[in-house]
Amino acid sequence: MIFGFNTDVKHGDTIYHVQSEARESEQLLQTQVFVRGRCVGKRAISYANSAMQAGFGDPQKEQQLRDQHRLVLEAIRDGKLESVLDRAETEALAGIKQLDVQWENATSIHANRNLTMQLRVTEAGAAVASARLTFRFARPDAAPFYTQAVTDSGGSAEISIEVEESDLPHSSVMVQANHEGRTVTRKFVLRKSE
Repeated sequence: MIFGFNTDVKHGDTIYHVQSEARESEQLLQTQVFVRGRCVGKRAISYANSAMQAGFGDPQKEQQLRDQHRLVLEAIRDGKLESVLDRAETEALAGIKQLDVQWENATSIHANRNLTMQLRVTEAGAAVASARLTFRFARPDAAPFYTQAVTDSGGSAEISIEVEESDLPHSSVMVQANHEGRTVTRKFVLRKSE
């Protein structure tokens, strides 16, 4: 089962995006903290030893991840984020190949009643072909809309969703990229162009 948590939390004038997910291929429960789309820190714990114990399954993994996510949120609210980031784990994770999703046309996305997003998936700076992208478009007073795409040989993919431009300031898009057992999730907040 794939599960994760995404929360925006404000401390002072800074909005932090906290993203937690189970990284099945590395047997890690990882929480990443982003500011304006840039990762500023990570906390990860291995569940490899627990996975060998009887009775340890998805519900236990999910609860551990939920607790870790909550710990990071509380640290941000208290102004003590650095105290919960695991420096040794962050350094170890730096050696693991990780996917990244870039929003290529962030300044010009709405025309003719359509929201069009051009995204590129990379790993260590190189384009990732055949990555599966899952999009979740959310706006108030409407059920979320889901769609999928697969990146081309240049790591690029495009989606288009019919939506009024006036709905953009209250909407968000969550994009999850999956490739060879690795995942990355990004949340993009939309706004009406000025």
